[in-house]
Amino acid sequence: MSVPVSRRSVLVAGTGAAAGLAVPGVAGAHQGVSERASSGGGQHDTTVRFVLNAVTLDGGEQVVSLTLDTSRLGHLDPAGLTPGTFSVHAKATSPIPLAPGDQIFSEYDLDRVVTGVRLDRHGDIVVDLQHGEGQAGAATLGYIAGRGRNVRLDLVYTLTQNTPIRLRNGRPVTITDFRQGRLRNPEVDAFSYHESGSGLKYRLYSPERSRRGRPLVVWLHGGGEGASLPDNYYDNETTLRANRGALGFATAEAQRIFGGAYVVAPQSTSFWIEDGPRFAPLIREIVRDLVRKHHIDTDRIYVAGASNGGYMSLELTVTYPRLFAASVPICGVVEGTPPLITDAELTRISTPTWLVASRDDDTVDPLANTEHAHDLIPRSLLSLYDQVIWNGYQFPGHWSWIYVARNDPSYRGTHIWQWMSRQHRRT
Repeated sequence: MSVPVSRRSVLVAGTGAAAGLAVPGVAGAHQGVSERASSGGGQHDTTVRFVLNAVTLDGGEQVVSLTLDTSRLGHLDPAGLTPGTFSVHAKATSPIPLAPGDQIFSEYDLDRVVTGVRLDRHGDIVVDLQHGEGQAGAATLGYIAGRGRNVRLDLVYTLTQNTPIRLRNGRPVTITDFRQGRLRNPEVDAFSYHESGSGLKYRLYSPERSRRGRPLVVWLHGGGEGASLPDNYYDNETTLRANRGALGFATAEAQRIFGGAYVVAPQSTSFWIEDGPRFAPLIREIVRDLVRKHHIDTDRIYVAGASNGGYMSLELTVTYPRLFAASVPICGVVEGTPPLITDAELTRISTPTWLVASRDDDTVDPLANTEHAHDLIPRSLLSLYDQVIWNGYQFPGHWSWIYVARNDPSYRGTHIWQWMSRQHRRT
């Protein structure tokens, strides 16, 4: 059975995981707080900058709180801070003009629910916002249906102070002007920005330096996280914000298991399946450059990818049979007309391979693709789930990369990260 390959229906890792960000430039040149006396009562009117705090959930990145740079005002009294102290409004719009009849999932213009207001250890006010899987108006990406792309939306947050806040000496403070700053996501920010000599952008997580060589994990995104060059859109961002695929390998748990690993996330200029044989040497170039610049153990280079990236993981092991120590293709595509990867190529794969998919995947047929590949790749392993459920929330069946990002697949008591870390390149 062949699977129709289209930008809209097949190749999206992270489709629907998105709904709103791309923080606009901060108006004005204010840094932190500026104050001016009011007309009476000893009250001070102030201008305060704030940042958007985000986390990448399994279903995509969301803004979870705002941090107001209020420590410079003096010692605030936390007793007067309540969820009603501030109101928060969020508006998200597409960074790319939409073609007539096209849709984006989703722009929004709504009030965020404030769940708490508190002081952090620096004395800055933190406004906590309702968030969670499926939460409307919290996510930082939008999916443009006609382009098959997740994009960072232009996001504008508006704060209103409803009740006075007070310093510990009793003096009231009213914030009359809020200035939006950057989006802050520590996990994403830990990945540095790079571009290869061939122009392929990528993000890189670097472990602590060591005298011994470190392993390298290559994460390949799904179709929804590639660039849209006709729109001059190539952000090197969505690969880390649409899901936890790359981030999972940079967690403390994964770093402990791998003994400290570099994690690289290249971003396609379109989508990998468009021309896998052309992209393969471009990814190989990034790996070669990283080996040259960093102390990497060339016997412990691993590749993993979701959907489009699952296909590309297989394509790389076909093209470079002695490059990788292990391969983890997740809900990848091999079928097509003609096949993207032929049966003869699958049977020649010698790289240790662990495939992952879910039976309820209605985007990429697991029987015709993942199970078919497993039947042909010598000594390959397969984790085939019934559904994609994590922490009680059910995701689309295509999103089986969530399990790999959480180190869930296991075989005879060995979980997938441990299995990967124990594999060494066969020469």
